[in-house]
Amino acid sequence: MIMGDTCTRACAFCDVKTGKPSELDIYEPAKIAKAVKSLSLKHVVITSVDRDDLADGGSEHFFKVVEATRKKNPGTSIEVLTPDFLRKGESYKKILEADLDVFNHNIETVPRLYISVRPGARYFASLELLKNAKKFNKKIFTKSGIMVGLGENKNEVLQVMDDLRSAEVDFITIGQYLQPSPKHHPLSRYYTPDEFKEFERIAKTKGFLLVSSSPLTRSSYHADEDFKKLQDARNKQLECHPHQ
Repeated sequence: MIMGDTCTRACAFCDVKTGKPSELDIYEPAKIAKAVKSLSLKHVVITSVDRDDLADGGSEHFFKVVEATRKKNPGTSIEVLTPDFLRKGESYKKILEADLDVFNHNIETVPRLYISVRPGARYFASLELLKNAKKFNKKIFTKSGIMVGLGENKNEVLQVMDDLRSAEVDFITIGQYLQPSPKHHPLSRYYTPDEFKEFERIAKTKGFLLVSSSPLTRSSYHADEDFKKLQDARNKQLECHPHQ
């Protein structure tokens, strides 16, 4: 996680500290690149807190971190999990100029629940971000995830799937929401493993290249293995449809 440990948002599902963030660390890109090298990582996920205090939401800093990491680790695949850059214009494009493999932005929940779960965000702005990321760079994989158990119903989850596919999102993750503390958004219910399998089956029929749906699925869980699966799925797709 880059750009500090303090978020400018206060999403009801998240346990990250909220407040006034510190200044950006200009040496962070070099530090991250060195850490990836030291750990011999084959795949790295770079994420951050929301930085609404910055004019570009931190897009330039993301770019610098990715570029430094790529330069020092040319064989490592790079995934970013970004904020929504709400009201920051086209600043998100700076990240997409970097040499990355996966662009991930989580939609988190269904539109009806945004006002209580993700009040600082806007559902259709997040969708637009994912759609524009794919338009800007067709080569990257796009990815998004939702949590269930926040009070949504099945049809709403299926609608999110359709919305993500309309934005050409390649990979969807669906996991069980777990309430971090009594002050966070209440847990509505636990879904059964069979219900997660049903979500996976339906998502695959809707055309996602890859689906991860289980109680313990998290956005970056097994991200390295999933990246290989995404590559295999795309190669298979190209074999079947060589002119795509």
